[in-house]
Amino acid sequence: MTFKEEFTYETRPVRVVFRPGAAVTATPGEAARLGLRRLLVVCGSRGEPVARAVADALGDNCVGLHAEARMHVPVEDVDHAVAAVRAAGADGCVAVGGGSAIGLGKAIALRTGLPLIAVPTTYSGSEMTPVWGLTEHGTKRTGRDPVVQPRSVVYDPRLTLSLPLSLTVTSGVNALAHAAEALYAPDASPLVSVMAEEGVRAMTEALPLLAADPEDLQARGRALYAAWLCGACLGATTMGLHHKVCHVLGGSYGLPHAETHTVVLPYVLAFNAPAAPGASTVLRRALGADDVPRALWELSGRLGAPRSLAELGLGEGDVAPAADRIAGEPYANPRPVTADGVRAVLRAAYEGGPPEPADGAVA
Repeated sequence: MTFKEEFTYETRPVRVVFRPGAAVTATPGEAARLGLRRLLVVCGSRGEPVARAVADALGDNCVGLHAEARMHVPVEDVDHAVAAVRAAGADGCVAVGGGSAIGLGKAIALRTGLPLIAVPTTYSGSEMTPVWGLTEHGTKRTGRDPVVQPRSVVYDPRLTLSLPLSLTVTSGVNALAHAAEALYAPDASPLVSVMAEEGVRAMTEALPLLAADPEDLQARGRALYAAWLCGACLGATTMGLHHKVCHVLGGSYGLPHAETHTVVLPYVLAFNAPAAPGASTVLRRALGADDVPRALWELSGRLGAPRSLAELGLGEGDVAPAADRIAGEPYANPRPVTADGVRAVLRAAYEGGPPEPADGAVA
């Protein structure tokens, strides 16, 4: 790895508890450590049984369960959740679930300033970042604010045992996207590169094991560890073209979050490869493969993940306007972004064939 001689790295103030059974056994202690006595538990409808177990463990310190989190955090859902917080007189929140639940918890923190405890049940990595996102009038907005960073994160591999294999795979590849884009971010650092490489290696080792045996608790733990590392990379750096593509396709076209990341990632990496040789070197080492985009595309296919945006419901007529929208918003990326370039990426992702090396791509 080439050493980057000039960089800035900010440590995020978060406490992590990682062990099987921690959701029930550790969450009450984390609340007590933060001095919280009136906690609202938030989750999505699918995760309500697990969230209820956490709420029961909190006992009298739980003032309610709000099971209305949805994908992409619609702003009207935030309005309802903030009203529930105020009606209950909550002094903090516990978000139990994947990126949608934790995203809603962050939005509550952004609006109210209340502390947040995160109990992740997927590999989204949102719990390790100060990044928030809201969708309003068909547009997804994102930002960074330290107030939304969870104060405590409770990782319990047992919670992921109920995660369907299809979502296990796409959530895991979603995590890989965080690490991959962190490697070529303008604010990357040596520490981020180390975390990204280990996160990619650990996740790509864990996912085939889970495809073979979804009940493998050790592999579940390794995938959750990988998600932690990849999420920390996301929290420490500025994301590029891949995340912008996924935000637009999700917020404006309603495509599912993790599945969209899974489909798009190989094509964006192929596009950016000519301008990010250092990132390509790290990813080749982590994956044990010479052609990183193709290796990720093949991995997703072997594990039964969707391979095209057409499968996810994007219309062919949406490709050009989506590309124009993505190219029209400024953001950091190692390779200049043009409407023609984004159209080529989206067209390839729409069709779902093997990713082709971009012009000038490194070998």
